[in-house]
Amino acid sequence: MRALLTTFSWQELRHHPWRNAAAVLAVMLGVALAFSVQLINASALDEFSSAVRSVNGQPDLEVRAVQGSFDEVVFARLAQHPQVTLASPVLEFQGLALAGERQVPMRVIGIDALALPTIAPALMPQPRKNANRFAMLAPGHVFLNAAARKVLGLPAEAVEGRAETIQLRSGSAWQQLEVAGHVAASGTALAVMDIAAAQDLFGKLGQLSRVDLRLAPGTDQAAFIASLQRSPGWPAGLQFAEPGDAAERVSNLSRAYRVNLTVLALVALFTGAFLVFSVLALSVAKRAQQFALLGVLGLTPRERLRLVLLESLVLGLIGSGAGLALGTALAAFALRVLGGDLGGGYFEGVAPALHWSTGSALLYGGLGVLAALVGGWWPARAAQALPEAQTLKGLGAAPVQSKSHWLALGLIAASAALANMPAIGGIPVAAYLSVGCLLVGGITALPWLIALLYDRVAPVFAQRVLPMLAIERARRMRGTAAVAVSGVVASLSLAVALTVMVASFRDSVTRWLDVVLPADLYLRATSSGRSGNSGTQSSSDTATFPPAFVQALSRLPGVERTGTLRTRSLQLDPAQPAVALISRSLDGGAAQALPLVGPALPVPAGQIGIYVSEPMVELYGAKPGALFAPLSSALGGATGSEAAKFFVAGVWRDYARQFGAITMDARDFERLTGERNVSDVSLWLAPGASEGAVRAAVRELAARRSGVSGESGSNIEISSVGQIRATSLRIFDRSFAVTYWLQAVAIAIGLFGIAASFSAQVLARRKEFGLLAHLGFTRRQVLAVVAGEGAAWTAIGAVAGLLLGLSVSVVLVKVVNPQSFHWTMDLLVPWGRLLVLCAAVVAAGTVTAWMAGRAAAGKDVVLAVKEDW
Repeated sequence: MRALLTTFSWQELRHHPWRNAAAVLAVMLGVALAFSVQLINASALDEFSSAVRSVNGQPDLEVRAVQGSFDEVVFARLAQHPQVTLASPVLEFQGLALAGERQVPMRVIGIDALALPTIAPALMPQPRKNANRFAMLAPGHVFLNAAARKVLGLPAEAVEGRAETIQLRSGSAWQQLEVAGHVAASGTALAVMDIAAAQDLFGKLGQLSRVDLRLAPGTDQAAFIASLQRSPGWPAGLQFAEPGDAAERVSNLSRAYRVNLTVLALVALFTGAFLVFSVLALSVAKRAQQFALLGVLGLTPRERLRLVLLESLVLGLIGSGAGLALGTALAAFALRVLGGDLGGGYFEGVAPALHWSTGSALLYGGLGVLAALVGGWWPARAAQALPEAQTLKGLGAAPVQSKSHWLALGLIAASAALANMPAIGGIPVAAYLSVGCLLVGGITALPWLIALLYDRVAPVFAQRVLPMLAIERARRMRGTAAVAVSGVVASLSLAVALTVMVASFRDSVTRWLDVVLPADLYLRATSSGRSGNSGTQSSSDTATFPPAFVQALSRLPGVERTGTLRTRSLQLDPAQPAVALISRSLDGGAAQALPLVGPALPVPAGQIGIYVSEPMVELYGAKPGALFAPLSSALGGATGSEAAKFFVAGVWRDYARQFGAITMDARDFERLTGERNVSDVSLWLAPGASEGAVRAAVRELAARRSGVSGESGSNIEISSVGQIRATSLRIFDRSFAVTYWLQAVAIAIGLFGIAASFSAQVLARRKEFGLLAHLGFTRRQVLAVVAGEGAAWTAIGAVAGLLLGLSVSVVLVKVVNPQSFHWTMDLLVPWGRLLVLCAAVVAAGTVTAWMAGRAAAGKDVVLAVKEDW
């Protein structure tokens, strides 16, 4: 077998290098894209998780508030517990630091340096050279990590003898602090200081964010937690979490995005399998007489099967090896240029090093080889089933295995059944299998579709010779036609599905913005960084406007009315990222203020109505008409009285928060919490008012409120509705930029497959063209027939790809998206864009066939007929 591979198969490779190179290229690109996406996501996740571990340390348990902070008396109680050997209090909040004239987000952490070293050594302050060793306890000192020094424009290492100061703010007042050293913690910018100093300087006296606990050996954690929760006076709204919960939250935060991106990257590999199938099927058909001769000389059918599978294995090994190398290079380049963020915003600001994984390389390399073997299986079966005597006489060629329409119907039925199955572990595994069954079933039905369509079209062209010849060949050689266009059907159907999905999502986001952005201008305080998808604390948790400022805004010239919003973070589940609690005015009714999914329900007397986003239904079971107990527990400590009952009165769409949001009326929120400050203010301008004049007035008012001169109003952001819409859609397009590139690669592979298929078939039909020349056909007419065949074959491929793509898009929009991201969208079909895409595929196939025909329909085609004499 090895001798045949190095002689018989090698000669085929030498004579048709470009055709085999197309198959290798398809496998290489598929493996490279999938492997690079895996490396980028894994490197970013490892870096992000490492940063979380360095900040949180390795305690046995963490005690956190469901929302905001909690009273430090809890720390005293825990520190005195007989089963607690060490308790480390932590105060953590988002602030801003001045870097020249810019304000940059800065995470501030207050720690107890005496309790910290054994729990979170990466946060332990390291004083600079010649500094007082008790500098870590001094009120005006701060310690920065490497990321903080970089964003502040400070040298990587402090210069000996040169004092360094920074300005930090959380709230309204700036605080000037001396940089007394550094901390080893990685990740985003951190400023670490003594916890008592942080409480005093930033107005957080008596408040803690968490307490890290080291328990006595042999302590039963579950019993310890239960005893505390049952003890008298234990505050409501506190959660216990293990160190692994933080890492799990980081993983859960981006898991759906990472899995979907990886599956999308495998689309190119899926298309490559069909290209390998097309190339090897045509190669077997062209070498049919040679295989038959080998059979006569003693090569058994099983050995012919093994020979073709070995050829596909070689293609797969070469493509996978090159793909792993290319994928590593792509990942290294992307990490250096883009960091760890591929557009989803989950790892924004993370700049990880490449973490190469042998296991991942073996997995994706194996997938590339498997794709090549699957693509070569049916051509190998065709070589095995050759009728040797008939083939040698020229009476038969390698038969293309006809696929029963019952198999196609069975696969499509299986696809429908899988599409109705739930997600497994939050991943739509069954939906992905549904898409696979649908694609394979649709491609299996290609011969049946060709017969169905062209049996009805053929009579129309029966009196026109050239179109008749092109259509009749597609009818009579439907198996060959199905082989030739299978790759383009696979790639086009997936391109159509992704185009429909992205268009549907973008349209839904646009209409959602119309509802949630009704005002003309929007104000937000900038005392901390925004979280995006990173899962960090939102700026709105600490930056607020007092009621007096809001009332002053409503009296400004040109302002017709104002609206307010307040957002809090709630940690309802230690294993899930925080959800947002939103307080806003619902005087005009929830249907007017929120993009509701379905009607709003009447709220029973004595209960508080809340409106949850779609992820809350999936992740927490907050169904309309039911009471939502987790919110009662979370806000129980804030009320200081009997826990309120929250009635889920409706569900609304929220494309900004993947892990859930809860909206309640501002009056209910104020009554429950006593808080009247707001984090966002919306302004409706009076008719004819100047937006620029109102902006200037707002900044002047903000400057008077804070007493800032020079940079008046620098502590607020003012955005018009147009700016927010443009920014939101730009972020959306950035998130799907990788999708567009992967889609383009899949289409290119499919079109390259059509070029290889037509070139091989046209070169194998030189005798047929010679016979047509003997019958009086001119070279131009022969080329017209070939181009017509290209049009006929790619037209059926375009129709099949369009129908399959639309079917797959329904699964993506209605099943994959809700199971992955827990929100829904309306299906929108961009017919114009899809028709242009299909027309481009047909035109490319026609031109490819015509160009291949020019090479085969030369002057020597007449002599080719003599080979049979």
